[in-house]
Amino acid sequence: MKIGPASEASGVSQRMIRHYEKIGLVPAPPRRDSGYRDYSDADMHRLRFIANARDLGFPIEEIRTLLDLWHDGARSSADVKSLATARAEELHRKAEALEKMRRALLDLAARCCGDDRPDCPIIDSLERPT
Repeated sequence: MKIGPASEASGVSQRMIRHYEKIGLVPAPPRRDSGYRDYSDADMHRLRFIANARDLGFPIEEIRTLLDLWHDGARSSADVKSLATARAEELHRKAEALEKMRRALLDLAARCCGDDRPDCPIIDSLERPT
């Protein structure tokens, strides 16, 4: 399968497929006589695995670890669980920080009249040192 159909089937953009190849996350597939990449079913499975891991917020280095664990028949599920729970905690911290920012913005917006006058507590807040 050429890169276009591989991209469509895996849900990974052609640009990202090339990037994953460049950084060694996906092995470079063999090339046809025409020079086009020729992706196998195993490549597609790997790309979908990567896409699913990215959708769950795993960074590249953790995806690399997950791929190693995926191919290790003697892996410990505790290792996989540890990565997942650590990622979940990091996402929780980020969600809390985003919620704090959202509340601050809503508070500032509530204090702003939103009329034709130049007075604006949002601007006043942004110009203050933190």
